[in-house]
Amino acid sequence: MSQYWENIAAKTDRQYVAEEFESTASRLLAEQVLYYADRHSRMSYGMIERFEREFKHVLSQVGVGLTVNRQLRYACAIPDNGRAGTANTAQTLLALVLRKIYDEQARTGQLNDDGEVICDAVELEEKYRLSTTGKRELPGRGELDGLVRTLRRWGIVRKVDEHEFPDAVAGDIQPYVLAIRPAIVDLLGETAITRLAQFTQSYEPAGESNEDGDGQGPEQPEEEEA
Repeated sequence: MSQYWENIAAKTDRQYVAEEFESTASRLLAEQVLYYADRHSRMSYGMIERFEREFKHVLSQVGVGLTVNRQLRYACAIPDNGRAGTANTAQTLLALVLRKIYDEQARTGQLNDDGEVICDAVELEEKYRLSTTGKRELPGRGELDGLVRTLRRWGIVRKVDEHEFPDAVAGDIQPYVLAIRPAIVDLLGETAITRLAQFTQSYEPAGESNEDGDGQGPEQPEEEEA
């Protein structure tokens, strides 16, 4: 594949070198989503946007598809077989609840400039309880932090830093605020809310599950046969 990138780089009049294409492809596979909004990802996103067809070709060789959202400016790698890895009960449930919150807020246009939905701890706790029909409480802060770190690696949520808020309102906001990222729509498809209802009806109560999961990414919904 190195020769392939050498040929592509040669057509850019030395603007890029083959190693930059290779490292960007590897990074996309490792991180799954690259956002222009993240300063350290801007160059990589720009390269993928410009050479989308070439990156699609390379990723297809390892059974991965590529989605480039030019409106919200992110690139997302999605396994063709519908599975990005396994997730445990807590990871799956939180991811599905976040997708539900994202859908509800997006329908009323409550998105920031980067297409994110902002959700504080109070709203998250309420939506989590309602989504599980009162059967399960939001995990405590320590466990929640761990779950958020995992979901951040999947590219679907990030914890909002205090410096992102104006000083005038910094003292009024909840200390725990999440930004649900737009690629959650691509990674957890249209069947996610249905899966949430099914999941909460059959979940194992806390303390009884022996699912560990590898934390590599959300299980993708499989395509229904025609």
